[in-house]
Amino acid sequence: MAALELRHRQRARAEDRIRAARATGLRTLPLQEAMPNQIWLEIIQIAFDLLAWMPLFPLTGQARFWEPRRLRLRLFSTVAQLIATGRRRYLRLAQALAVDRGNHEALDRLHALPNPG
Repeated sequence: MAALELRHRQRARAEDRIRAARATGLRTLPLQEAMPNQIWLEIIQIAFDLLAWMPLFPLTGQARFWEPRRLRLRLFSTVAQLIATGRRRYLRLAQALAVDRGNHEALDRLHALPNPG
């Protein structure tokens, strides 16, 4: 019975991701030819892999259950400025973001990851 319950939960999670993909980028293909549309679908897939990964590590609390639209509005449309000084790069966030502690905690967790390069 537990295996059946797990299977149904995984299926529901996959269907939720498909529903979210259709709502944001897969309703209609934007281009006329097959190859550019294939590239478009790959970009959408990478974006939704990122959205599927976000709740697993950097997000905590209620933010882990946000739909992709809310994630886009609250996290991905954050006003920031990329500053390069010397050999380092810094991301300076807008002052309005200082109120939202969840964003800072998520960015701190991402910053703590080992640097692949």
